[in-house]
Amino acid sequence: MTTTAVPGTQRARRSAFDRTTAMRLATDEYRRYLDQLRSLSGPDWERPTDCPAWDVRAMATHNLGMAEMVASMREYARQNAGAARAGGDFLDALTAGQVRERAGLGPAQVVQRYAAVLPRAARGRRRRSVQLGWAPMPVPQPVNGVGERWSFGFVFDTILTRDTWMHRVDTAQATGRPLVLTPEHDGVLVADVVAEWAARHGRPCTLTLTGPAGGTWSFGAGGPALELDAVTFCRTVSRRVPGEDLLDVEVPF
Repeated sequence: MTTTAVPGTQRARRSAFDRTTAMRLATDEYRRYLDQLRSLSGPDWERPTDCPAWDVRAMATHNLGMAEMVASMREYARQNAGAARAGGDFLDALTAGQVRERAGLGPAQVVQRYAAVLPRAARGRRRRSVQLGWAPMPVPQPVNGVGERWSFGFVFDTILTRDTWMHRVDTAQATGRPLVLTPEHDGVLVADVVAEWAARHGRPCTLTLTGPAGGTWSFGAGGPALELDAVTFCRTVSRRVPGEDLLDVEVPF
């Protein structure tokens, strides 16, 4: 999510999830990331991640800051105002502020505060999705080099869950810790990413994703047959790792 000013599409992109499903996924993903943080050892917190500026602890403070932002309208307004004052890329300023303000927290404090805020974060996202869900964000979001309008509902119901999920993947990649994946949770998130990816490129293909979050999808007749791990697919279309041809089509996380 960013606020770089680029030409946008007319219709604001909306979440494909109904609100009940969206909030179930959000709550479960928050809990899974919390469980992951609780499993880390001391050295794990200092390991570099796929986000070059962040080690595991900095990534966790970003996730904590984002959860605290959506949990409180006052905090939401405060963080957004601070990012606007900082200038430059809005998302970079927002996330940098989240990390900077929590730089003094040790791992145990991060875990404690994250555990405490999660119920309020889930409720806050539901409230704001109800209040603002259909409203378009004020600035187009650049994806695949094209600006597109997002609804606030797309952010609260989809993007914030994808963001936490991908950072859970990042943390597992950085630490070598097992990544908990199930069809009922991760499989639903991945299937949504696949559907959006296929709609974005609009070309026929067959996609087989392996692992607990995977499945097989066919789009149109003919076209290439692709097969790869489900997590690798998401890392690729999120631009964590490079992809070619259809796998170079970006899906925002």
